[in-house]
Amino acid sequence: MKLICKNCETEITKQVTELKDLNLINKNDGKDYIPEGFFIIDNGEDDIQAKGSIIVNIKDLINSNYHTDDSRLNGCCGHDGLDGINRVCLNNHEIGTENSDCWMPHFIALNSALVKFI
Repeated sequence: MKLICKNCETEITKQVTELKDLNLINKNDGKDYIPEGFFIIDNGEDDIQAKGSIIVNIKDLINSNYHTDDSRLNGCCGHDGLDGINRVCLNNHEIGTENSDCWMPHFIALNSALVKFI
């Protein structure tokens, strides 16, 4: 499966498969939270503040840019995602939030209201 922007249908991820073995989740700061090539739908049990979001590895995100609103791009070593959606598709539609700062595991939380699977 791939994910696309609901507004313009631009592909925003590489091919991803649902991760069944949740033992592969890595909660360590500065590390990939989810292996490349997979997705999960966050159930809110982990403390990543992304309940209901589709979580993918940052390396699986394609055809996207950072938000044009600089106030959403805070972080010391990356992006902390604390100020709202910070990633957009190539047509500038909001799609999700990158969490890539040094004090957190790294992932993209795609907003399920703004993206869909194909």
